[in-house]
Amino acid sequence: MAVENQTLTVAVFDPDQVVDGLAPPDGRVRFIQTKDAGQFAAAIGEAEAVFLVDFRSGVLKDSWEKRGRLRWVHVAAVGVDAVLFPALVSSDVILTNSRGVFDGAMGEYVLGLMLAMAKDLPRTIQLQLERTWKHREPALLRGATVVIVGVGGVGSGVAQSAADNGMTVIGVGRQARPAQPPFQRIAGVAELPSLVPQADYVVLAVPLTAQTRGLFTRELISSMRPSARLINIARGDVLDEDALVAALKAGRLAGAALDVFKTEPLPADHPLWGMANVIISPHMSADVPESTQGLVDLFLQNLARFRRGDALLNQVDKRLGFVPSV
Repeated sequence: MAVENQTLTVAVFDPDQVVDGLAPPDGRVRFIQTKDAGQFAAAIGEAEAVFLVDFRSGVLKDSWEKRGRLRWVHVAAVGVDAVLFPALVSSDVILTNSRGVFDGAMGEYVLGLMLAMAKDLPRTIQLQLERTWKHREPALLRGATVVIVGVGGVGSGVAQSAADNGMTVIGVGRQARPAQPPFQRIAGVAELPSLVPQADYVVLAVPLTAQTRGLFTRELISSMRPSARLINIARGDVLDEDALVAALKAGRLAGAALDVFKTEPLPADHPLWGMANVIISPHMSADVPESTQGLVDLFLQNLARFRRGDALLNQVDKRLGFVPSV
């Protein structure tokens, strides 16, 4: 239903006040932008649309019963697991995400992690701080095999960075399909047990859904080469974190780089903090300054579509928990 000639109300929950430039050219949209949960709960009663900048917040679920004319929720993230509560899933409210905004940034970030581990950069920095001259022989990325679990936008961004650096790139989706660059092969998830032992690097880049929760099991971790590394930019619950800690402690795995965790922030007493073969980052692989403008641009593009009554970009299948690939 088109609303171009009517004034449209959009409730924006932005506690860190990161977005700007939300003024449409014709002034026919009223934005209620707030960092306060109570004010948002009042705003949602008037709003036809919601722009949820803080995707980790439970504010949408908490204020759901106060909604009035709400027809569309847009999330400033790719993963929407935090907002898929049953009442939203069963409703006719459209849910869209920010797929495509972060692909390049996350691809570069993972490439940086692989380079850091291959070139032993954490150890180099530590030796520098100790004023110790110790020669080592770093590894090449070129020719190494990376298995990327997840072949959506983020997985494709990682694959492009890896392919550009001469790596063999295997993607893993729900089902096997014909390969398209930058993937040299796209296998089905059922093939993970046979693919993981071949990998020098395994990258987890899937959305968190009922099917992917706990996907990377103790058995899969145990099947990795002792020289291999695991990188997680998905969600902490995709991975058996305890099994990973045990494998790293026992020397059955060369290392890991983790940007996401079951509990965030990672507790100060967590054993991962003290492991020399682990790189820990605070859920920041997507966050570059350019991302903010990308989020705003995508939302405004979808807002124009919404007002015209056109199909929205990045519509999430709420039962699946992600945007299905075309």
